[in-house]
Amino acid sequence: MKINAEEVQHVARLARLRIDPEMVDKIAGQMATILSYVDKLEAVDTREVPPATHATALVNAFREDRQGQHLPSEAVFANAPAREGDFFTVPKVI
Repeated sequence: MKINAEEVQHVARLARLRIDPEMVDKIAGQMATILSYVDKLEAVDTREVPPATHATALVNAFREDRQGQHLPSEAVFANAPAREGDFFTVPKVI
């Protein structure tokens, strides 16, 4: 598919991109290459291919939840910059 300079500039305006005038022809060629590849992909029959969210099967890599002992308060607050009782003290945000 042939892309002209006006189309490149139009897409650049929509994307709010500033393109150097000497780069317009190069970008037009690159866009044409991308669109020709998309045309090849559209020619592939995918009616029998089930939809997928990932190219490979995903496996849950997390460990099983196990009940255990919690940390003692002193260990939790050991690296805290400030604390007040059993709470972390943080700077006021608002």
